[in-house]
Amino acid sequence: MSLDLREIPRPQRHPLIFQNFDTLAVGISLRLINDHDPVPLSRQIEMMRHGQASWEYIERGPEIFHVRIRRIAPPEASQVPVRAPSEVLLTGIDKT
Repeated sequence: MSLDLREIPRPQRHPLIFQNFDTLAVGISLRLINDHDPVPLSRQIEMMRHGQASWEYIERGPEIFHVRIRRIAPPEASQVPVRAPSEVLLTGIDKT
């Protein structure tokens, strides 16, 4: 699976990545294409999905970054979903 993040608005990127990562079976990878070094994302993945992912640079800049994120362990039962800011704001609002 591959995600080209360059045209996706920044507030939607991390939630989209987590949404896709969370569907991966152990041993399957998600490949990211980005216009900057996604170091903050690697820290967030390590913090929120500790021990579940490996991180490998395929291409490291200066203009384009390709990263392979492989699921190396199953999700934990207490895993916190990552949502886009608009989803968080709409939580609990009656949409009828």
